[in-house]
Amino acid sequence: MKNKYILLPLLFAGLLSAQTKNDFVSPNENLIVENILPIPKSLNQTIKKYSESRNAGVADIHPNGKEIIAVTRFASTNQLHKISVPMGARKQITFFDEPVNTASYEPVKGEYLIYTKDTGGNEFGQLFKLDLKTMESKLLTDGGRSQNGGVIWKKDGSGFYFSSTKRNGGDRDIYYMNPLKPENAQLVLEVKGGGWGISDLSEDGKKLLVAEYVSANDSYLYLYDLEAKKLEPITDRKEKGVVQSAGVFSKNPDEIFYITDRNNEFSRLAVLNLKTKKTEYLTSSIPWNVEDYELSEDKSTLAFVTNESGINKLYTLDTATKKYVPVSQIPIGLIGGVKFSNDGKSLYFSRSAADSGADVYKMDMATRNIERWTESEQGEMQPSDMSVPKLIEWKSFDQMKISGFYYPASSKFTGKRPVIINIHGGPEGQSMASSIGSSNYFTNEMGVAMIYPNVRGSSGFGKTFIAADNWDLRMNSVKDIGALLDWIARQPELDKDRIMIMGGSYGGFMTLATAYEYADKIRCSVDIVGISDFNTFLKNTEEYRRDLRRVEYGDERIPKMAEFFTKIAPLNNIDKIKKPMFIIQGTNDPRVPVTEAVQMRDKLKAQGKTVWYLEAKNEGHGFRKKENVDFQRLAVIRFMQEYLLK
Repeated sequence: MKNKYILLPLLFAGLLSAQTKNDFVSPNENLIVENILPIPKSLNQTIKKYSESRNAGVADIHPNGKEIIAVTRFASTNQLHKISVPMGARKQITFFDEPVNTASYEPVKGEYLIYTKDTGGNEFGQLFKLDLKTMESKLLTDGGRSQNGGVIWKKDGSGFYFSSTKRNGGDRDIYYMNPLKPENAQLVLEVKGGGWGISDLSEDGKKLLVAEYVSANDSYLYLYDLEAKKLEPITDRKEKGVVQSAGVFSKNPDEIFYITDRNNEFSRLAVLNLKTKKTEYLTSSIPWNVEDYELSEDKSTLAFVTNESGINKLYTLDTATKKYVPVSQIPIGLIGGVKFSNDGKSLYFSRSAADSGADVYKMDMATRNIERWTESEQGEMQPSDMSVPKLIEWKSFDQMKISGFYYPASSKFTGKRPVIINIHGGPEGQSMASSIGSSNYFTNEMGVAMIYPNVRGSSGFGKTFIAADNWDLRMNSVKDIGALLDWIARQPELDKDRIMIMGGSYGGFMTLATAYEYADKIRCSVDIVGISDFNTFLKNTEEYRRDLRRVEYGDERIPKMAEFFTKIAPLNNIDKIKKPMFIIQGTNDPRVPVTEAVQMRDKLKAQGKTVWYLEAKNEGHGFRKKENVDFQRLAVIRFMQEYLLK
């Protein structure tokens, strides 16, 4: 009897423990969690209104022009879906744990697709052939540690050219493959560097337009004669600080369209005569970047997209007259994925706005009538739940004008509001006037304002601005955040004493640097796949990226640069970090290796700092699988509850 009464309290304690455990969200088996406080399941229910939104984009158009392949998510990851009529059913055709975001129809009959897929976010994309009759997929490339993509088809559909790093893992060479005989794939052009890709194939199939990306400020175009096996420069490789990209053959075989910022702050659409080398600039009257364009199959019409202060605009251009007109029927927002049908009668594109996700639309080129093809669910979110951004500007330490987008907290909250500063990656990225999706939970339910700054080094503001943070100018961009902290302090509705810094990739470095440079002006920080030391980052990032990143950040092999990196490394300034930090990382990240996060975490712990840590074993450069994204979101909210809002 004595043993019975001893066991009863233990039994009740076990039941209580099990009950308590069941009240909290458990991380899935792929997540490594350290120091994260328990997350109540009730919070998971509250956030669901904001976490179930979707987006849709165009992957490709069938040769018949009447159906499309769209990319959207219905389960854990983005997959390919076939849509045959506007607002029709989205028939899912790929079903993988890993996301599929690109696809290309065989261009004559459209009986199969070529798509790209990696494993666990490692970005070593492999090419697959999907037979649309049998729905069977076949691996076409080596399946190993190579990157493959950039498919450019022959007009007759007999094969395609693509780029791959399979020769040595660092150089991105050009190959040709007949997808019906992938084992006979041929190396067409051997190059040096990881920034090479194919822009176009001539009408007669004899010449390739090849692009070499060196940095956000330097890129070049070449013509490769497939018969003579000769590579000739179209642009001058000695001319530095000029972008020359996105080359496409025009109707005249001696001319190409391309995008360049030569002799201008912004990238313009231009025509280059290959024989005379004379360039005609087509969009000089638009003082903004032309970001993308698409030429119709008959080369008579061109559609191009501009980035005008964080908002996209679509234009169409008559290639005979070189005159263009804006497409005024599209409401203000972001535009992408512009593609013509083969007959040139229709133009498909995706559009999103601050109060909606991305969806697919089709424009009739004759009538300019726009037809919606998808309506992606936004969960239970209504437009009234979504914060609408305001463009803000402030002056930095050197009087340079910096801008960003400010998403106010809901008006139902009174008093000074806490602030999240969310810094984009790149550093050549750009925060635009887009929907913040599930982050509307912060503004609408937590009363937290959000600011997305475009510090120097961001794209979209001219080539002088994008180069203003290179090499030993790196910390000037951190000072731009310091000036933003001062701007916040002057706003009557914002609380300068409750600011959280957050960012991913290069934005992660900015977060870490702000955490030590402005420790007394912030409350906490969230570093997502961030760089903690440029010396170790450049040593460990994948080989195909290393030289490309050295152009932007500096070359660690130069002693003075290595010394500078050592000085500014957040890893070497741990003693200055005073506020709690949350570090989030993917194990398979090829860009910012997991070692950047681990060394930062370990040194913070060694010095007794407060640090939360979340790592996903099946992710790379940021989380893409919904179950991981959901847990990350909940953990960040829990972190904010504990360290920002109290």
